This record gives sequence, C-alpha cells and structure tokens, in this order.
Amino acid sequence: MLRDFGKWIVYNSIKLAALLFAVCAVSFTLVSLSPIDPVQAYIGADMMRVGPEQRQAITAYWGLDRPPLERFGQWLSAVLRGDFGTSMIYRRPVLEVIGERFAASIWLMGAAWTLSGIIGFAAGVVAAMKRGTWIDRAIRWYCYTLASTPTFWMGLLLLTVFAVWLGLFPVGLGVPAGVLAGEVTAGDRLQHMILPALTLSVVGVANIALHTRQKLVDVLGSDYVLFARARGEKGLTLFFRHGLRNVALPAVTLQFASFSELFGGAVLAEQVFSYPGLGQATVEAGLRGDVPLLLGIVLFSAVFVFCGNLAADAIYRTLDPRMKEGKAV
Repeated sequence: MLRDFGKWIVYNSIKLAALLFAVCAVSFTLVSLSPIDPVQAYIGADMMRVGPEQRQAITAYWGLDRPPLERFGQWLSAVLRGDFGTSMIYRRPVLEVIGERFAASIWLMGAAWTLSGIIGFAAGVVAAMKRGTWIDRAIRWYCYTLASTPTFWMGLLLLTVFAVWLGLFPVGLGVPAGVLAGEVTAGDRLQHMILPALTLSVVGVANIALHTRQKLVDVLGSDYVLFARARGEKGLTLFFRHGLRNVALPAVTLQFASFSELFGGAVLAEQVFSYPGLGQATVEAGLRGDVPLLLGIVLFSAVFVFCGNLAADAIYRTLDPRMKEGKAV
C-alpha cells in the first residue's frame, strides 16, 4: 500500500514537472509573439515625453533587447531559483502580487465552489428522485439554460438587478470606496463578495446537477435497487442506502476537476464587478504587457488546476480503495 502511494506521488510529480515546462515554453512563446509592446505599455501616457535613449534604457533594463531564447533561459533559471521577477505594472515582486491577489480570490472561488457543489448535487438528486415530474423538468430546464450562459452575462444581469435596480449590494470593488484599509470590516468584504460568488456558483451548478441526476437515474434503474424497492424501501431511505455512495464519488471527482472552469469564470466575474483578485490582475497583465506577472499567473493557475485534479484523484482513491492507478482490483 505504501509502495503504491509512493509510486503515485512520483508519477504525479513527473506529470506536474512536464506540465509546467510545457506551460512555460508555450506561454513564453505566445507572449513573445504578442503584438503588445511591453515598453510602450510600461511607459503609458508619458510616451511622448520619453526619448529614444530612455526607451532603449528601459528595454535593456527589462532584458527585452535580448533574443527570445536567451530571455526564456534566463527567466526559467530564475524561476527554478524561486525568483519570478518584478511586475512591470505594480513595481513589486511577482510572487508578492500573486499572493495578495490570490488571498482575495480564494475566498470568492471557495464560496462559489462550495455553493455550486452543494446546490448542484442536491438539485441532481431531487431531479433523479422525481424523474418525469414537473420538478425534474424545471431543474433540467434551469441547468440547460445556465450551461449555455456566459459568466460575464450572468454577472451583468445580477449586477443590474440587485445592485442598480434594487440597491441591495454594492456595484463593485472588493471593499467600500473611500474607506481606509484599517476601517474595512469583514461584513464589508462579505457584502462586496456576494454578487461575484453568486455569479460563479449559479453558473457552476449546471454540470454537477446534470451529471448527478443521470448517474442516480442509472443507479435507480439497476437490479439491486429494484430488489430493494420490492422489499419496501423507498424515498430517502432508498437513496442513502443504495444511491449516495454511487453518485457521491463521481460528483466529488467532477467538482474538483472543475477548478479550471472556476478559475476561468473568476477572471470574467472579477472584471464585471471590478473585484481586486487574481483574475483582474491576469487581465491587466495581458493588456498592459506585464510579461513577468502574466507568466507567473499562468504557472500559478496551472499548479492550481493540477492540484484540483490531483485532490479529486486522491479523494476517489481514499473513498473507494478498489481504485488504483487506472484500474480497479
């Protein structure tokens, strides 16, 4: 058992190393081919005041005058030493910016991830148990509609209704405008986080609900469930005895595997609500040519998504010991 776990760790470590190297190479190539001039984006509105000599000095300072392959080798060697460089926008170390922004995003993504998982699983179970009724049709209609709804559109809709028309929540930002950092309370942060988290959770309900419903429908149609019905079992008793374990494992795997969709949705939601998280920093880095920050966020997001998939695999193996690496015993 311990040997299998060690092999599993080594195997996934090699996969992560190969993934990160591929992400580094592809991302650096795409950034190098981008039409955005990082020097011009760095100078901004002062472009007319900067002479050719100053522009050349800025280019040399950031190493943009060297060949792309040489810059990639220097950047990669610095990353291996733990140095991700300095952000051209914030004039601060990249890891410091990522840590600060991720601290804001983790609460948003965590709340949305938890809500979408719980609501989606419960909705899928109810739809399967009430198969063919108006409840089942309503839940499926809701899920099919949301599955094709863009995150930014849902965010704009919630923003218009609950912030502009009803005035129940702030229009945007992560904290009240004009309030000192020391005077911001946890309630203020929570109030500003509700609409972005609701946007992500509402859109994320569809996949887990539809998957859980279909899985439970298959379970309820199996021979052992038909035998249990013949013994008089029904309702919640039937579900908890014969359905919960069979639908919980796939639901857990799907929920953890949705980290990539969650991160991508957070980028759009944070833009709509001007929420100062990692998603907004990603957009700013891309539009303003902040190469060190953009590459750092890309690497961080790759590790984030990989850890989500790895956690799903680990939980699946823990809950169902029969599952090994790629086969059942």
